Amino acid sequence: MKIKHQLSIFNALTRLLVILILWLMLPVLIEKVVYKHINKSLLEKKEKFICNLDKQEINDFIIRNDATETYSSFSTLHSEFLQLTRLPKKALIHETIFITEPRIIEEERNDYMILQYDFIYEKKAYRLEIGNSLSEIKELTFTIRFFILIVLFIILAVTFLMDTFYIEYLLKPFNKIIDTKIRRVNEPDTFDHTPINSHSTDFQELDAVLNQMMDRISELFNKERQFIANVSHELLTPIALLKNKFENLLQNNSLDDNAIDKIASSLKTLDMLKKVINNLLLISRIENNQYEANETIDLKELLNNLHEDLKDRMDEKGLTISINLQHNFPFIGNKTLIHILLYNLMVNAVKYNRKNGNITVSDRFLKEKYYLSISDTGIGMNESQASQIFNRFTRINSDQEGQGLGLAIVNSIAHFHHIDIEVTSVPNEGTTFTLLLSNSRKLN
Repeated sequence: MKIKHQLSIFNALTRLLVILILWLMLPVLIEKVVYKHINKSLLEKKEKFICNLDKQEINDFIIRNDATETYSSFSTLHSEFLQLTRLPKKALIHETIFITEPRIIEEERNDYMILQYDFIYEKKAYRLEIGNSLSEIKELTFTIRFFILIVLFIILAVTFLMDTFYIEYLLKPFNKIIDTKIRRVNEPDTFDHTPINSHSTDFQELDAVLNQMMDRISELFNKERQFIANVSHELLTPIALLKNKFENLLQNNSLDDNAIDKIASSLKTLDMLKKVINNLLLISRIENNQYEANETIDLKELLNNLHEDLKDRMDEKGLTISINLQHNFPFIGNKTLIHILLYNLMVNAVKYNRKNGNITVSDRFLKEKYYLSISDTGIGMNESQASQIFNRFTRINSDQEGQGLGLAIVNSIAHFHHIDIEVTSVPNEGTTFTLLLSNSRKLN
């Protein structure tokens, strides 16, 4: 996941947490403020009622002489009520308290904030209760919660978009560094040392460090290339001289058969040494990107040519080859190297196959990838052997000729062309090498 997406998600989660906290806490705070306001209002009403209370009102209460000994007054919508009750003689006097409880007023049940005030008037105890309905507060709290939720989610969406664009702007120099100075660089010589424009000193420092690092790598690459050139000259030249001298000795008629056999064996050893050196140099040049990849590769044409080149070797073992390519997949690469890759795979299919066996070359498309498979009916390998075959100087069967560099070369060429290789093998049944090329590499 890209860092800008991680930052955006982190900021979004932080805001969401803040929204949840506000959504939970703000209505509670509002309730406290509203309750405080109601209490203050109830106290004011109590003071007003007590100030206006006179003997006539108490007398009206007494004259009424109803069973409840209660005087009540209600608002039209039952949002408020006032109730005066005579207390028993031995009742406990509390003065002023606030309670919240449900009351049934005219057969309608509601929750009320109630002020209870106990007082004595002309040596008689009374309780004054003034209530204010809480139903409107609950509705108001729900509305506030809903409104806050909508507003905060709108803020979340807007700030998320702002964050995305802002982070994109902040990370633009970083993305440019990745794109131009790392991802597209195949070798140090193509590295772009142009400074990246950035207002961040961190990215400027990163750019400078990358430039310095690539300068050092470029220097090491050049030294390695020079070393390869020196090895080519220092090793191959003496081998050529020795081979020439041995060949001249073979022209001497005074040599007996034993001497001729020894010289021929020495020539064979020199040829093998020369081949090993050339293969190692080939791998080194490939890994150092010393080859151009600007040619159009036609796999069907290369495989048909290889079929002709290897026909004699296949006929010797009675092998049957089937090339079934259903798709045309031209791509850009190095034609010589791809030829070597296919040649080594085909030679392996011949070398490790049984007599009168089969070689099958097929292709297919799967999940936007082109698959080219080369299968044989040979000796096969176990999992341990299959995991080692691309290592240098690894040989599965010591009875076969070779130096164990063929598949190492295949692996280097495949890596150079960004081709993945899959190997499936069953002992005594055969082996399949599959080349996976991304559809994006196809030449339109």
